[in-house]
Amino acid sequence: MKALDFDYKPLLLVPVLALLALPLIGSGSTWITLTVAGLAMGMIIFIIASGLTLVFGLMDVLNFGHGVFIALGAFVATSVLGGMSGWTGSTELWRNLVAVLPAMLAAMLVAGAVGVAFERFIVRPVYGQHLKQILITMGGMIIGEELIKVIWGPAQIPLPLPAAMQGSWLLGEAVIEKYRVLAVIVGVLVFAALIWTLARTKVGLLIRAGVQDREMVESLGYRIRRLFVGVFVAGSALAGLGGVMWGLYQQSVVPQMGAQVNILIFIVIIIGGLGSTTGALIGALLVGLMANYTGFLVPKVALFSNIALMVAVLLWRPQGLYTVTNR
Repeated sequence: MKALDFDYKPLLLVPVLALLALPLIGSGSTWITLTVAGLAMGMIIFIIASGLTLVFGLMDVLNFGHGVFIALGAFVATSVLGGMSGWTGSTELWRNLVAVLPAMLAAMLVAGAVGVAFERFIVRPVYGQHLKQILITMGGMIIGEELIKVIWGPAQIPLPLPAAMQGSWLLGEAVIEKYRVLAVIVGVLVFAALIWTLARTKVGLLIRAGVQDREMVESLGYRIRRLFVGVFVAGSALAGLGGVMWGLYQQSVVPQMGAQVNILIFIVIIIGGLGSTTGALIGALLVGLMANYTGFLVPKVALFSNIALMVAVLLWRPQGLYTVTNR
């Protein structure tokens, strides 16, 4: 796609939403605090949703079991970080990162490995059958949640932030939590890595071509099935990473956390457009900002504000902000 042909209108939605909220909130410092919180929440949701939107775009699979990888990643992180309390309790950031980065890697590896089995035994038998996909993947998520309860127990487990990531900075009168800034940075890095992979590598070219026209890629002799598995595993690993980030954001984990986040994920990929990474980013940021703004202004509306946001976007663009699939 040429730069001149790129549709920039959806990119304006995030700053427009933020600016519309400013006079309603009234206080500039409160607006900054809520905006940073919304961006952080949005970036974490994007990390989780980015893999799922590619899975649907390339594989045409409605994976309602995506939440199990979120919960699995979070619980793996509790085990890893629990064994590195000497590092997480330090007030030096580099020592905290030495603990958090292995926890993230372990979560991604375990979620990716489980993703291989999930794709092979649960998703593969129902390719092209959307109703069965919904039922069997939801069943897979329920089974996954029960297995998590068997291993870690059914109770809520605390996942406190490492010492150096706790607290906040003051920007004038605005309070900026340290971890939320870290979440934004991690989200930007994941987005940059995805865009680079999709735009600059042969695998990325095949993924983009497969999302747009799967039959054409198959006719050129490429093994699209192997690409299917790779994308599914990568999406599962990203969900595991997102689970760690979400668990630290909430500072606790429960076996049902994946199911709780699933609704937001599907809202994001519907808003963004099925198969679009950029659309998923914009959708996630809109969802994060909307949740924080409405939670402050009208708490009772916050429960369904993102549904209203999705409806508004679909009335404007029925296919989502960016549509790249030939479905």
